[in-house]
Amino acid sequence: MPFDVTLADIQAAAGRIAGKVRRTPTYHSAGLSERLGVETWVKLESLQFGGSFKVRGCFNKLTALSASELACGVVTVSGGNHAIAVSLVARAIGTRALVLMPKATPALNIALTQEAGGEVELCEDSIAAFAKAEDYAAQGMVHVHSYDDPAIIAGHGTLGLELAADAGGRLDHVFVSIGGGGFSAGVGAALKGLDPAVRLHGVETEGATTMTQALAAGQPVPIRPTSIARTLGAPFATERTIAAARQFLEEIIVVPDAEAVRELVWVLQNERVLVEPAAACVVAAAMARKETFQPGERVCLVLCGSNVALDDIARWRTEFAI
Repeated sequence: MPFDVTLADIQAAAGRIAGKVRRTPTYHSAGLSERLGVETWVKLESLQFGGSFKVRGCFNKLTALSASELACGVVTVSGGNHAIAVSLVARAIGTRALVLMPKATPALNIALTQEAGGEVELCEDSIAAFAKAEDYAAQGMVHVHSYDDPAIIAGHGTLGLELAADAGGRLDHVFVSIGGGGFSAGVGAALKGLDPAVRLHGVETEGATTMTQALAAGQPVPIRPTSIARTLGAPFATERTIAAARQFLEEIIVVPDAEAVRELVWVLQNERVLVEPAAACVVAAAMARKETFQPGERVCLVLCGSNVALDDIARWRTEFAI
């Protein structure tokens, strides 16, 4: 299928969610510029409401629902940031949010989802949860897919509009994480729509290579993710997000979990910002490509989320000897 979210869709979403989400900081990082050898900017989406970019798409989706749809409530599948965001937004607009989570979901994410107002139902895994979501949708609830939805993707793309406006000039390379592909699709549509010359680098971690496998196969491939970057662990890409990846991405860089944790620690110590492995992996990917950057080029790293338990960071540092 052709990709069906346009720059105009994203600009409309920006107007719809204005005042409901934070315009998160975009700043020049002296430390990362020194490490990468080129001028480097950071988009700090880890400071967004709910700890990630996900509220952008959720506000765009849920505020467009009819009164009858809101009366039935929404159901979604997520073990991470989307679960938290749907819950926050549903509570803000006065509707019910039922969140179907894999049993392996970290306790922190379950707690944050419940604190945000979501009702949590645990399922065997993500594939079983998606099947159950379809059952609830058949009963009248609105299924809010975490990444295969034009309204969700357009909302996420508003980050790209902010980045282009706030980075102070042309961007040559932008590094962005990939889970199911909705975030990179929206950001790619925005940035490429404004400047076709920008190069978008997708990033996955080993054990969460959903899009890499889908592109290699030419179709969605179900996976059972094993990466510690759990918010990247989408069980499959979709025809829509695959089409966007083909259209917008220069490449997908796959980094080891250990490197994501190493950069998480570096960002915390040097940028004074807490991020999760799904965000820190873009720093590792940029480091892996630093020799390809040309003098005078400008790079931006999108740090997409911050929902991570300190106990997990301590355990990973021991596991990877960091």
